Amino acid sequence: MSFLNDLFIGLDEVKREELQERLDLVEHKIKFMDKVPVACVDTNNYPVYLLSEEITLAGGMLETDMLSAVFIVYYEPGKTLNDLMREIPSLLDTNWPAVNNNRIILLNDDVDRERTAENAVSLIEDIAEMLHPGSFIFGHEGDKWIRFGA
Repeated sequence: MSFLNDLFIGLDEVKREELQERLDLVEHKIKFMDKVPVACVDTNNYPVYLLSEEITLAGGMLETDMLSAVFIVYYEPGKTLNDLMREIPSLLDTNWPAVNNNRIILLNDDVDRERTAENAVSLIEDIAEMLHPGSFIFGHEGDKWIRFGA
């Protein structure tokens, strides 16, 4: 959680406690769940490691083999959800279990914004909701991310 510690520096006590409570909620719930294999890739189907810590904190396990991934998250800085919706269909392979099970996620983490503690915690919550849809509801689906049916 070192990247979060760095982001928490300079926050007032009340804000730091609020964000920590939100993280603790996610951590507590995923403690009782299996880690979910997640491939996070760009629009060339190359692995994206930028979100690896957030995926781990949200109950995921980074996977580079598309055949082993339960979820595939398409994320590329600078790409909007509309951009991803146009580009992704041609990249999908029907041999991938995530495609057959409609577990494709398109993520636009407000690419032009500053990386802050609040934004990082929100992203962890969103990824937890993506990976564990019955256990988490934070309400950003459709705004920051969508489930994409092939």
